[in-house]
Amino acid sequence: MDKMPKWADIVLIPVISLLLAAFFSSLVILAIGESPVEAFKLMVDGALMRSAGWGYTLYYATNFMFTGLAVAVAFHARLFNIGGEGQAMIAGLGVALVCLYIPWPHWSLAILGASVGAALFGALWALIPAYLQARRGSHIVITTIMFNFIAAALLNYVLVELLRPVGAMDPASAKFPAGTHLPTFQDMFSTESSKMFRGAPANVTFFLALAACVFVWLLIWRTRLGYEIRAFGQSETAAKYAGISPVRITVIAMLISGALAGMMAVNTTMGESERLILNATEGAGFIGIAVALMGRNHPLGVCVAAILFGFLYQGGAELALWTNIPRELIVVIQALVILFTGALDNMVREPIEKLFIAMRRRNA
Repeated sequence: MDKMPKWADIVLIPVISLLLAAFFSSLVILAIGESPVEAFKLMVDGALMRSAGWGYTLYYATNFMFTGLAVAVAFHARLFNIGGEGQAMIAGLGVALVCLYIPWPHWSLAILGASVGAALFGALWALIPAYLQARRGSHIVITTIMFNFIAAALLNYVLVELLRPVGAMDPASAKFPAGTHLPTFQDMFSTESSKMFRGAPANVTFFLALAACVFVWLLIWRTRLGYEIRAFGQSETAAKYAGISPVRITVIAMLISGALAGMMAVNTTMGESERLILNATEGAGFIGIAVALMGRNHPLGVCVAAILFGFLYQGGAELALWTNIPRELIVVIQALVILFTGALDNMVREPIEKLFIAMRRRNA
């Protein structure tokens, strides 16, 4: 019998962990001489109370959904893919090549081509670590970390030596043609009488991220492949006994994970920058780890956690702009969320489990 209901594992424990992170974050804000209440009000006002703030929040959330889903899929196969940062960087190159060298007549076709390019390049960048793990036993954590640095160096070389326009000083590609420009939320939801999401980078890729959440749910819980991934993640020995190939599942899970991480490049490279630039990922690959942990590796949880971290990102920018609180405080808050939802999960889980067991015994 389960020690506690499913809803408590999915909802109650993450909420308590989040409250603990908020409490200790408040102590840090107090320590630097600022008011936690005023800081929270400013974050809410800047990230949620105006359409432009929502635009930035959902833009960041789009990135975190893709990278969170990437971590979650690999995690179900007992693989810790922390190479989402590098996979998204290389996927940006795939997006740039598709947008620059194929004459797209309309953005609706261009986004399909860019999505294929991003997913393909991201998956290929995850293939080598996957093969090394499956065939050679090289730990996936080590190889994906190394490939993040290789990806950064490779992208820098390509931008400086190959894709940079003649005479330009900026290490970036040329602007993408007009036929590849994605509609922003401002284009989609503004009217003649009111401008919505003014200046915010949120674009149609947000709905692509929501579709990716549905895809992952169907894949993991409604397909034979998803069952094999979960079975392998629960017990490699039992999976082998059932005829499931560890090499095949390791490679496939990492390919899907890399493809999902790579899809983030559609949002950053095609949607916001409309060209390939350095550092477009801005650490989203690593934040995806926290998003997956907090979302319990479930697509719905990943979606909600991504919006929360999008709020933290945009709210942190507001704090840095209007108060003496440094932008790095958001990194502290993210670290506390990771600490309580990951490393200290049992500190919250065990008392809750004991409480539900005691309640069940009393009712019996």
